[in-house]
Amino acid sequence: MKLRVVELLLVTTVPTMIVAEEGLPSVVLILSTLLGGTFAAGGANAINMFIDRDIDPLMERTKNRPLVTGILNPAEALIFAITIEAFAFLWLWLTVNLLSAVLAVGACLFYVFIYSLWLKRTSSSNIVIGGAAGAAPVLIGWSAVENSLDWPPFILFALIFLWTPPHFWALAIRYRDDYSSAKIPMLPVVAGPEFTGSKMVLYSMEVWAASLIFTPVAGMGVIYLCSALVLGALFVYFSLQVRYRQTEQAAMRLFGFSITYLTLLFLVIAIDELVRSGF
Repeated sequence: MKLRVVELLLVTTVPTMIVAEEGLPSVVLILSTLLGGTFAAGGANAINMFIDRDIDPLMERTKNRPLVTGILNPAEALIFAITIEAFAFLWLWLTVNLLSAVLAVGACLFYVFIYSLWLKRTSSSNIVIGGAAGAAPVLIGWSAVENSLDWPPFILFALIFLWTPPHFWALAIRYRDDYSSAKIPMLPVVAGPEFTGSKMVLYSMEVWAASLIFTPVAGMGVIYLCSALVLGALFVYFSLQVRYRQTEQAAMRLFGFSITYLTLLFLVIAIDELVRSGF
């Protein structure tokens, strides 16, 4: 289920719910949304491992996955994945609302069919487009509270969509040889680290811009605005380091900071909203 990846996705869900509620939503709603989101994302990740079972043995990063080592066979893995995905849909429908359930399963289908089965092995833009699936939790979090969608979650969706390529390309630079062996056309393999670094700088600047646009759209306060300015500047800085140094060390520093960036930015979103709401 790649629960460490799922954990990062869920970090974006609760702050979005807090902004939608203009305060703290009920604990029951938060836990129900997080549980459904965990199973939905985990099911998508499990299906991805089923699809990639032929190339995972070729890459150092993935050679110890359950389908590679034989802990699970493909039939068991697929049954498990589909079962928990179905559970996620039913759980969200019954405990949250139908819109959130549809968004969660829709993100899974996009990840499986658009990214895993189509783009991953055919296009260097794979993660650019495929990253939309990872941005879905903010839509799910907002719809869990409002049972509708509005501009603030779409701005956050755009932010995570733009954040995903530099985050993932940094890892792809580190494991460039692995992706090359598996014939996966990640941008660092196809275009090299210099071109990839330039694209990462561009995307990091767009992430910064999206984070600032979120301020007036969602009516955020000074705490968020100041934090977004600083965190965005650091994101651009680390991207520039990759562009000009073109080393695995610089790439992994950006990869590590990108996780910190997203975590801190959404933490500040929650803090800013709760402070302004007088919680």
